[in-house]
Amino acid sequence: MANLGQWAEQQARAWAEKLGYRTVRVNFHSRYGEIDLIVEREQDLLFIEVKARSITQYAHANETVSIHKQRKMMKTALHFLNEQSHFQNYYCRFDVICFDFHQHFAKTLQQDFSKYPYDQQWIENAFTFDQELINL
Repeated sequence: MANLGQWAEQQARAWAEKLGYRTVRVNFHSRYGEIDLIVEREQDLLFIEVKARSITQYAHANETVSIHKQRKMMKTALHFLNEQSHFQNYYCRFDVICFDFHQHFAKTLQQDFSKYPYDQQWIENAFTFDQELINL
């Protein structure tokens, strides 16, 4: 059993692996922030933010990746690429994988969230490297 965030990250990782991606890192941290999932396939390197929310709240999961969060992810991705120089020639992409549940529940509880109805969405190229945004 896992809390909602852990469950969503496990589901996102399984989904990526089913599509042929290899997991490079899970929950990569730097002083700038965290990236939930980093996967690669061929010459593509994906930095993935995983979001899970109840759709009865104020916004859908895909609407909750703020400019601030994007900036943190970009800086963290640059840190990762500096550490892992063999990925520097890869095509890098920022994706968001969302799980929107149809009801409200306590997301910190340890439970099997797959028994609740939800919509899932993989947003490719949710945002791109933006030097101006990084420097803000």
